[in-house]
Amino acid sequence: MIDLKAARAAPDDIRAALARKGAAEAFDALLAADERWRSLVPRVDELRSRTKLSGRPTPEQLEELRTVKAELKAAEDELAAAERERDAALGPVPNPPHESAPDGETEDDAVEVRRSGEAPELAEVREHTEVGRFDMERAGRVSGARFGYLIGDTALVAMALYRFALDHLAQAGFTPVLPPVLVREEAMYGTGFFPTDRSNIYALEADGLYLTGTSEVALASLHMGEILESLPLRYAGFSTNFRREAGAAGKDTRGMFRVHQFNKVEMFVFVEPETSWDEHERMLELEERFLDALGLPYRVMNVAAGDLGASAAKKYDIEAWFPAQERYREVTSCSNTTDYQARRLGIRYRGERGLEHPHTLNGTMVTDRALLAILENLQGGVPEVLLEYGAPPEIRP
Repeated sequence: MIDLKAARAAPDDIRAALARKGAAEAFDALLAADERWRSLVPRVDELRSRTKLSGRPTPEQLEELRTVKAELKAAEDELAAAERERDAALGPVPNPPHESAPDGETEDDAVEVRRSGEAPELAEVREHTEVGRFDMERAGRVSGARFGYLIGDTALVAMALYRFALDHLAQAGFTPVLPPVLVREEAMYGTGFFPTDRSNIYALEADGLYLTGTSEVALASLHMGEILESLPLRYAGFSTNFRREAGAAGKDTRGMFRVHQFNKVEMFVFVEPETSWDEHERMLELEERFLDALGLPYRVMNVAAGDLGASAAKKYDIEAWFPAQERYREVTSCSNTTDYQARRLGIRYRGERGLEHPHTLNGTMVTDRALLAILENLQGGVPEVLLEYGAPPEIRP
């Protein structure tokens, strides 16, 4: 959540920043709710002070005390209701975007930072489903649309990708984690996916649990409510992820590009605020080095403010070249969420100024989309770096 103290001190600046995310009205509603709560506090404090009598009270004082206590109970109830309204208004307000995030509302407004590699010149371009072995028809009978089986060599290359990604991160100081994929509502709220992204989350209502769309949720919540004694903390999580893809009707209906279930290796980092922007660039560099090792052509994009998620202050997407689509498509992202998630999750650390909220960052190292990019760019070839992780030298359909 945003820092209310900072919002009160510079409301015009925060409102202008949040307007770039389309959240100015939500911020105004929060300020109004906060002002109502603050206006009630002096009255409650005054009534509480009047309940403190010194010495033996007279009958008149006892009668007045009964009246004051009744007034105090009503005022406290009103204050509690105002606090609930303020907290409810706080939930939908996103993290203000960083000044370096470009203006705009869609993926088309992202700004290209740089490119690496050249699109291959292919005599014949086959889509990933024609190169690898997938079975979406049988998966459709089992699970419905937007599911698929990965079979044979295709599955082996996928597993090699995950293992290579974990090794790549371990060498960079990340601790591997296999996190839970079912979490409680406070974890979804704390990471900013609730309330804004609830429509994309699968719910197990009978158990009060939710299937995560990224291990970011469980990794961020690993230290929920804790005081951290040392920073930075760097984690590399591997998990299967689930997304309803609400609103994606008609988008990417061919192949395995946009599915309800996929695997991912995710970076998650807790750092001191003054180092978080350097850490953001370091995580982006790790993603680029990984894609360079795979030999994939890609471009780095600075995502527009209005296209950022609720928790992100700035995000880079890396888009790999997909020959069958003749365009670049997102395969990784990397976000700095500043202190937004740590505040919502109640995570603090002991800094020079006492207890403070750390900054948190998350970044994709690899998803199944990298496999699809390999299939289309190499047309059955396999990056040499994956062979030591059990991948075959070529992919047989």
